[in-house]
Amino acid sequence: MAKNIFLFSGQGSQYVGMAKELCENSESAAKVFETASEILGTDIEKICFEGPEEELNKTINSQPGIMACSLAAFEAAKEKGIDFDGVAGHSLGEYAAMVAAGVVTIEDGFKLIKARAAAMQKAAENPDGAMYAIIGPDASEVEKVCKETEGYVVPVNYNSTVQTVIAGETEACERAAAVFAEKKARAIRLNVASAFHSEIMRPAAEEFIAAAKEITFKPAEKEFYSNVLGGKLTDFSDMPALLSKHIVSPVKFTSELAEMAKAGYENFIELGPNKVLTGLVKKTLRGANAYNIENMKTLEKTLEGIGL
Repeated sequence: MAKNIFLFSGQGSQYVGMAKELCENSESAAKVFETASEILGTDIEKICFEGPEEELNKTINSQPGIMACSLAAFEAAKEKGIDFDGVAGHSLGEYAAMVAAGVVTIEDGFKLIKARAAAMQKAAENPDGAMYAIIGPDASEVEKVCKETEGYVVPVNYNSTVQTVIAGETEACERAAAVFAEKKARAIRLNVASAFHSEIMRPAAEEFIAAAKEITFKPAEKEFYSNVLGGKLTDFSDMPALLSKHIVSPVKFTSELAEMAKAGYENFIELGPNKVLTGLVKKTLRGANAYNIENMKTLEKTLEGIGL
């Protein structure tokens, strides 16, 4: 049997109408949104299915919304008999991965993401923070430019061999982006509220850890890959500290993918809105089988692709 790994989508992938079709066709997918709304005290289903877009794009809604969409896709995939040996998530996707792997219950997963989104929304109110996707140069060149740039700017998302996201103080990010533009690389400013996964999020990390300490964590039932480690996580003894660190640490996604390939994973299945991670898998692991599930069409296509 081919080894399958489920990948859970990150922030910025949201769109109005996400997961609606899956919920119309699967009771267990619809139940995810019911549970989410109950825990959040917000009708997250209405925000995800009907918008408006500016409401969905607020960190406080997009994080739990994407997680609900990803877990709805997870439920729909399981119903169709798709089995999995491991999980990973990109940034907030790690929270859906924790639920899928049995590290936390779905209720506790939404309690965590509610606390995280609120803390990050508050930290993002500091207007001095930006993120840019740098396309072309390898990670070592991006690290070098950041180091040589005046002000605080650091690589925060190692997304693929040709895409690294930088974050930090707005002016420092603009200076670094200008250097990359001179080098004929693409520097695209991201439509995000602040400099996620950088030290600018330190107040959020400190606020969040108190909420995380109220939650019960268990060791994962499936192989679990961590953004902070860039590889497999085996020690689940202090998850509040790890998740707090996660808010201010880079997402080492390319390292995770390399480790997954080494571990013999053949099918990489993204669960959640859009197919950002599917694209990153294809760019990083040449010839890998990458699929995404976000509606009935992509679910059928994935079933066909993995031979079910």
